Amino acid sequence: MTSQVDLDHAALFAQLQGILSGLQTEVTQELAAFSQPHQPLQSFSSADGKVTGSLLTFTGEELDWLVYSWFNAAQMKFGTVRLTLWLGPSIQVPHLAVEFGTKPELFFYIDYIPRVDLWAELSYTEHYYEPLNATYMTLRENPNLSLFVSKALYIRQLQSPTPLCFTCPATQDSLSLIEHTAQEMCSRWLSWVKQAESVPVERQSALAKRDLLMRKTVAERDPGNATATQIFGAELADQLIRALWSKDYG
Repeated sequence: MTSQVDLDHAALFAQLQGILSGLQTEVTQELAAFSQPHQPLQSFSSADGKVTGSLLTFTGEELDWLVYSWFNAAQMKFGTVRLTLWLGPSIQVPHLAVEFGTKPELFFYIDYIPRVDLWAELSYTEHYYEPLNATYMTLRENPNLSLFVSKALYIRQLQSPTPLCFTCPATQDSLSLIEHTAQEMCSRWLSWVKQAESVPVERQSALAKRDLLMRKTVAERDPGNATATQIFGAELADQLIRALWSKDYG
């Protein structure tokens, strides 16, 4: 039987980092993503050194922008790890967002971000979201999980009809559930990318413009930005926010 005893922050954060690192490695190998040559945010910290972090960026043939980041405020028992995968306009597979955190209870968000009007293109909805509906409903009914709803309008607007966004107890069982779910979501997404049909060239410009608008808007309007500014100062916080959406952040 797995332990139901609450784990401390250091153990939780290390395991969350390990889960996400495994996903990042798998994605960058499967899709041949390449690290940006200049990584000014590979290591950063608050002025007092109490909060540390890292933000790395990658691009590839299918990927327009990959962000792999973490920051840890150990004394506050708060930290997050994030992997966001924004695809290029040559295919129209949903983007993939994965985020884990300690608040100090566990938090996880895993979602396939839509790239079309889901009412206008019902076949897209059925193809990409019907397979996830059973998982979504099962997690909604899990008594150990509490639904997490963002206060930010634009973040909720970004989400799919089946966002896996929950808090849960800080136990090994919760970590096992998070790891299994994240691996399943990532494997399914990679299979979609590999099998995707090409978007007609004449539609790619509009798709790229829509993608960038989404990426920029949610990065700049995230309610957590105020906390980042408070912790890291305005200059570093602005650079971190810009790196989430722009390739010109150095």
